[in-house]
Order: sequence, then structure tokens, then C-alpha cells
Amino acid sequence: MRPMTQVAMVMNLDKCIGCHTCSVTCKQTWTNRDGAEYVWFNNVETKPGIGYPKGYEDQRRWRGGWVLDRRGRLKLRSGGRVKRLLSLFANPHLPGIDDYYEPITYDYDTLLHAPAGPRSPTIRPKSALTGEDTAITWGANWEDDLGGAAEHAGGDPNIAAMPREAAERVRFSFEQTFMFHLPRICEHCLNPACVSACPSGALYKRSEDGIVLVDQDRCRGWRMCVSACPYKKVYLNHHTGKAEKCTFCFPRIEAGQPTVCAETCVGRLRYIGLVLYDADAVEAAASTPEPDQLLDAQRSVFLDPHDPEVIRAARAESIPEDWIDAAQRSPVYQLAIRDRVALPLHPEYRTLPMVWYIPPLSPVLDAVSDSGGDNADPDQVFHAIGDLRIPIEYLASLFTAGDADTVAGVLMKLSAMRGYMRARTLDGTISHDLLDATGMTAGEMEALYRLLAIAPYDERYVIPTAHREDAARLEGLDSGCSLDRPGGPGMGGAPNGTGYGPVDLPMPSPPPTRSGGGR
Repeated sequence: MRPMTQVAMVMNLDKCIGCHTCSVTCKQTWTNRDGAEYVWFNNVETKPGIGYPKGYEDQRRWRGGWVLDRRGRLKLRSGGRVKRLLSLFANPHLPGIDDYYEPITYDYDTLLHAPAGPRSPTIRPKSALTGEDTAITWGANWEDDLGGAAEHAGGDPNIAAMPREAAERVRFSFEQTFMFHLPRICEHCLNPACVSACPSGALYKRSEDGIVLVDQDRCRGWRMCVSACPYKKVYLNHHTGKAEKCTFCFPRIEAGQPTVCAETCVGRLRYIGLVLYDADAVEAAASTPEPDQLLDAQRSVFLDPHDPEVIRAARAESIPEDWIDAAQRSPVYQLAIRDRVALPLHPEYRTLPMVWYIPPLSPVLDAVSDSGGDNADPDQVFHAIGDLRIPIEYLASLFTAGDADTVAGVLMKLSAMRGYMRARTLDGTISHDLLDATGMTAGEMEALYRLLAIAPYDERYVIPTAHREDAARLEGLDSGCSLDRPGGPGMGGAPNGTGYGPVDLPMPSPPPTRSGGGR
């Protein structure tokens, strides 16, 4: 056992109202500059929909993430070192500008210096890349609130992955449609494909908190990271020619403050905390043969911060005491591991993502009433879970690699929590049937309710401050991919410790303060 620390996030999708405040504040903080007009470290998508960039979840087209070879070993879906070297200058699996949107500007002089006349002057959008007139045909939130769903949402790869009977239930007519909002940032994976794919070794995963960043000095703009990332959360700044990505607002994290997107979230749907994981178990978890078992495999990597043996091992790895204490109070650990109501986004990509989601719960009591059932009967409530407006199979395609039973179990637990707290609040009764059905105690149920409904600021964000005195020690540690080692599946550097590309650079660990945002 080799404990390491990882800063992680959980988002409660029931609370997301699609206001895009997180996207705007992130944009103003990190990418409000030349070359990053189309770059959205945080974006909010409406599901069902093809997302941003277009169809990013279709890995048969984009070749992102990891797969297993014939011997059951991990390899990048985009190919090995030789294949990627041959496609260095002509990458067929790279999204084009039309898959994002063409950055635009306007000829403001036409407005400012137009002569007096009977009609108000107008201006047309112009491409920020070519300077020519262009049309606005796509954007980061083009599908907001199912805008254009009848035309585009049928191409959602998650619908294609559903069983045919379930897929036929997805309709886009006004009376039958459904939607929910999905905020997305970089997943800061335990096994990041982008880090392993970089020919220059510019991307690295910080050993002290697991945040994945880009060393702007070493980046050569090969864009292999863009192809390898299955979530398409690495971008190329067309002005600097460098890769940029979400930094998890690491300067704020080091100061014990939440990310900008979490700080400004109107719905208070984000939780940030520290988790301990066994670095020696990462490869085995990512190599789990069956995709629907990857969720349990990833959960098995996490360590119980209250276990005395884990605490001793963490101290032996020089993890500070206040960080161990933060891991014990972590809301991420409670939601994802202990209560098991949070799920990772597309675990089948085998990157072991560290931004998890609590799936949205449709109006389940209305579903019971519409069928003539009793809202107070837990058996009837649980039975209605399978008939909700949001198909469980669709959520399973997003969060559990198709395992609908796991999603149903999470929704049943959330529904039971609501029923339990409703009864307790109205007449003070304790619904033992609901507790028995979920296998939770009254204290655990009320603790889950508190965290999801009324938790204050310091319970939603449990972030220890960085230890500046350890900076010299951390600089000497390996900060590459968890599996990037001689003989391992990582492809980020040659076994002799050098990268390949236009120049042969030495590969010491980048300083922990280098920014992936170019700041």
C-alpha cells in the first residue's frame, strides 16, 4: 500500500439550474484572452445532447482514453508511441474548429464611426482566425435547455449505447422530452491519458494533490493530449500554440479555497475534498476486464482515512496531519465511497476520473401518484424508479458503463432519504422500512441529508492549505502519469527518462507552481 492524496469534486446534478455562472466566472478568470476564445475549462451541457465539442463521447471517432490489448494490458486507444509519432503532423482523430466553434469578433469601427443616417448601422460577425465574415452556427452551450434537440440530440452517443427498447423511450417532442444539466471540468484522472500521450512530457500530475497541469515551457503544441483525453478538456491556444486545460484553480486550492466555479455556483451543487488512494492499485483497477465492474474497481483504490493502518502508512509517506484530518472530513469520501451516491463520468474510458456526479432524480412521487400508487409505500416508490422520465439506462450510459442496477440503487437511496426526512419533519416518525431498504442507520441518513441539503460552506469545501515548507521535497518527486513507468502502459516518456519529439528534453518533475492556463 502506497497512500497518495487527490483533490476531488462531487457535483449534485439535482441542484444544477443551468445558469452558466460557473462557466462565465471560469472564463473571466482563466481564458479571457487572445487565442482562448473557444476554450471553456468549465462548460454546462444539456443532456441529452451531443455536447461540446460535438460528439466528444464517441470514442470510435476520437480514440480517447484507454483500452485493453489482447493480453489484458492497458494501452492508449489512440495507439502506441510509433503510431502517434507517425501521425504527429497529420492527426486524423483531432477535433476541428467546426467541432468547437469559430472564434468571432466584430468590426466595431463601423458602429463607432458610421455617419449619421436614417437607419442604425449593423455589423456582421467576423472570424477571429481569418478576419473574414462568418456565420454563428455552434457554441459551447448551443444545445442549452434542449435548443436544437430535435435536430442534433439524436446523435448523442449515450442514446446509441442504450438498449434499443430503452432508446425508443427517448423522445424530443414537447410533451415527452426530458433534460438535465451536466457541468463539466477536467476530471484530473488518477490515470490520465493526456499525460501519457504527450510526446514532450509537458503534461504532468502533481504528486501532492493529483491536479493535472501543463508545463507551458515544455509544450510543443503536438496536440496528442487533445486526442487522448476522452472528455476533450485539453485545448490548443491558437495564439500561443500551447496546450491549455482546467487547472482546478490550484492557486486557490493551495490557499485552502475552493475553485472559482465552486465558489460562484448558484445552486451550491459542488463539493470539494481530499481523498486518499493506493497508488499501487491504480493499474489493476484501470485494467479491470469488464467495463461495468470499473466503478467498483475504482472505489477499491480509495483508502479509508479512519483506518489506523492507512493513517500509519500515510504518515510514512510524509502526508501532513492536517491533510489526513481533511481526508477524514472529506465530503467527497462520504458521497462517493461511504454513502455511494456519487458516480464517475464514463468509467469505461479507464482514466479513473476524479470529478463525480450525483445523478438527477426525476419527480418520483409524481410518478407514483400518476400510476395510482401510495407515496408513503417505499415498495411502490422504489418500483417507480424504473419508470421515471429520465431513463435509467441513459444515466447508466453516462455514469456506470451501462450498469442500470447501480444507478437505480443510487436513485432509490436518494428517494428513500427524501421520504425518511419528510416523515421525520412532518410528524417526527422514524421510517424503519426505508432504513432497512437502504441498509442505512438513522444517523447516516440524516448526515447524508445534511450534506446534500443544508451543509454550510466549510462542510462542502474541506480543503487543506499547501505546506510551503515541503516545496523542495515535492519538486524532486515523480509527477507523471500514475502508470507512466518503465514496462508500464504509460507512453509519456521513454524508459531512459527522455521524451521524443522535435527536441530531446530532460525530464525532471516540473515545479509544482507551473500553470496549465498559461498564467
